[in-house]
Amino acid sequence: MIKELPESTNESLGFEISGKVSLEEGQKWIQRIEVALQTQKTLNVLVVLDDGVSWGVEAGIEDIKWVMAHMERISKFAIISSSRVWKWLVAIDGFFASMVGIEEKHFDIDDLPTAWDWIRDR
Repeated sequence: MIKELPESTNESLGFEISGKVSLEEGQKWIQRIEVALQTQKTLNVLVVLDDGVSWGVEAGIEDIKWVMAHMERISKFAIISSSRVWKWLVAIDGFFASMVGIEEKHFDIDDLPTAWDWIRDR
């Protein structure tokens, strides 16, 4: 399930993702981001991941294709989770993201307010 967080603005979108993400949910998520991109040159995205989150193969492939096509429009990407695996994945991916101008950072679940501040440059 993907739920938009109430703290979201047009410049900084936040989502909570839990359970298995279906292709339909992934498409709705992408559509929401595309609506924001109609009025914004770039976006900051914050994602809170539940410990049991997973993507269906089709949803994962579509998400990757979308990110590859639009990566120049993402400025910051924050992943919030309690998982050490996500922490390491973000550390590795952050290196590659920085090569295309995306700042990517992992925050522990208790640091959600700090993650919002980072996304919003406070």
